[in-house]
Amino acid sequence: MAHQIPRRTHPKENKASVPAFTMGPKIKPDARYFSRWNDDTPMTRTFGTLALLLTFAMLATIGTGLWSFFLEKGDPYKADIFLIHFHLGLWTSIGILLVHCIIFTYFLGTGRWVKEVGIAYRLPDEPLPKRTRELKRATFPPALFSMLIAIFTSAAGAGVLFQSWPWYCHATGAILTLLINLWAFRIEYRDLAANIVILDAVLVEVDRIRHEQGLESNAEAVERDSAAS
Repeated sequence: MAHQIPRRTHPKENKASVPAFTMGPKIKPDARYFSRWNDDTPMTRTFGTLALLLTFAMLATIGTGLWSFFLEKGDPYKADIFLIHFHLGLWTSIGILLVHCIIFTYFLGTGRWVKEVGIAYRLPDEPLPKRTRELKRATFPPALFSMLIAIFTSAAGAGVLFQSWPWYCHATGAILTLLINLWAFRIEYRDLAANIVILDAVLVEVDRIRHEQGLESNAEAVERDSAAS
């Protein structure tokens, strides 16, 4: 769901003098914002699909690597299997970096959106803006660890290729890459779904404040502006 920054009061929206926004009753921390999540959105579906594809890619990379390792040196297929393993590992590592960077960008962007809306509409920091920061802090370490272990494993693979690193460094890194990414995917998916609930709650609060000020809802204002342009 794409969230647009809610519109603030404009003199043309109401001929009468409209008072400045005032903070409504403080929203009490509620279990809704800590336990609910929405996993049926384009963002969660996209991330879930990418995480599933990466999981299969990591398993395929490990499988072809083991296959190549256990083939005899004189086997005519050894070089071909290794080449498949090399390309799978390279593109899987790039995919891991890309997907986790998407998560970084998403939480930075939505966190900034909630902060700006909170300032514009004088929303209390707790629970909504504060909760977005907590979700971001919980998500970033697993995403970062997943990226770092993928980089290490790729570097170890290059070391084994040039016979300067022992094979078990690369093999251990591959297993850790799979396990750490599975751990990170679970946390990222959970926090992503929970963050979407927070964004929807912010829009509800904005509409409540606009209604108290005698203004049209944010969705109606955006639709009117779109029609006018």
